[in-house]
Amino acid sequence: MNNIVIVGFSGAGKSTVGKRLAKKLGMTFVDLDLYIEKKYHTAIPLLFQKYGESAFRTLETAALAEVLVMENAVIAVGGGTPCFDDNMAKINAQATSVYLQLDENELVEHLLHSKKKRPLTNHLSESELREYVKKNLAIREPYYLQAQKILTLENIESQLLMVNG
Repeated sequence: MNNIVIVGFSGAGKSTVGKRLAKKLGMTFVDLDLYIEKKYHTAIPLLFQKYGESAFRTLETAALAEVLVMENAVIAVGGGTPCFDDNMAKINAQATSVYLQLDENELVEHLLHSKKKRPLTNHLSESELREYVKKNLAIREPYYLQAQKILTLENIESQLLMVNG
């Protein structure tokens, strides 16, 4: 296993941390959402809108299988990726998995100030967003906690150095 897959809730900073980790380790960085957008020539929010979440998850699972066979890559996956189609088990079988864990309040703050359009949250008010994060983090975190390593925002630099060791 030479790949590292970063999982976590939407807005946790998976892409930001993944880029930094890939640079530190001299590895390639792959953002699964960007990979999907390039492959289908369509933005993720439009894929959701046009085909619905279920069809998107099928495309996402296929794209995950494609990137997992790459070599020496740090892969940041979407917040829902580990929670569908036995993807977390696939990730753990083929890579070192890392859960970027933030608490509910940190996630809400990140999502409120994000410039990125997120199909499941970009239309929510702050109170609706807070409720969404609380509800969905409770559903998704059991999947994330299956990761082989867990990083928190505190001392992330020192923790990053231990990911590949």
